[in-house]
Amino acid sequence: MPATKEVKCESADCELDMFENHYTYDVPEDHSVDDLRCPYCGGRALSVIEV
Repeated sequence: MPATKEVKCESADCELDMFENHYTYDVPEDHSVDDLRCPYCGGRALSVIEV
């Protein structure tokens, strides 16, 4: 199972500071955060939080 990713929305108008993306199935190798949308504002200005 792929690792959980912590993602933040970079949009200045968005109030969501971060969310976790949990994969429960195999995803294509070329899948990335660029394929996701913010669950709060719907924007695509997302980046992975490196811990």
